[in-house]
Amino acid sequence: MEKIQINTEFIKLDAFLKFAALVGTGGEAKMVISDGMVKVNGETCTMRGKKLRAGDEVEFAGQTLLVEQA
Repeated sequence: MEKIQINTEFIKLDAFLKFAALVGTGGEAKMVISDGMVKVNGETCTMRGKKLRAGDEVEFAGQTLLVEQA
């Protein structure tokens, strides 16, 4: 599991996918989220504005990432 550090209280799911370099663009992030390809804490999430906080796990494309507070 890879750990991704954020410097803010939260980060939105679509921004997190771009920040972690899992997708190249915001449009791509929107598409994979709306297509149900992303899981947050083990559950499929289709809300691209979902607020992720330290301790949340994101699964996408066979990778699991842990959100950490910097």
